[in-house]
Amino acid sequence: MSDEDKGKSEQELADEWAAAMEDQGVSVEEDSDEAPAAEAADTQKASFDELKDEGHAVRGGEDVNLDVIMDIPVSVSMEIGRTRMPIRNLLQLNQGSVVELDRLAGEPMDVLVNGTLIAHGEVVVVNEKFGVRLTDIISQAERVKRLK
Repeated sequence: MSDEDKGKSEQELADEWAAAMEDQGVSVEEDSDEAPAAEAADTQKASFDELKDEGHAVRGGEDVNLDVIMDIPVSVSMEIGRTRMPIRNLLQLNQGSVVELDRLAGEPMDVLVNGTLIAHGEVVVVNEKFGVRLTDIISQAERVKRLK
């Protein structure tokens, strides 16, 4: 479709809309982008203040105050491994059953914070309680890659 044909069809469409508006009792002024005089008398121009940069952005080299988030609780979990099984096999489990995981013996376990992998570690016993010694911290760049 040429520009001339487009212009004609747009003009025809505009004429149709104008005719429909007039049928509804709405006055339409040709080629006028301004409001009618009666409406203009009731309207006022809105005024807005200039936006100002208050300089609260953190810039490189400045210390960030993390005290506001230090008391927020997070869920920390350690994952030895995972497996998938049908419900039939799950219902057949009883005391003494062994569930095979997707990890080999001796492999490090995952340390998750709110479900996000942040480190790998190994199981240790301290004062007759289990613990995890962190062996590898996941870099921020690697964590971002895993999100995608």
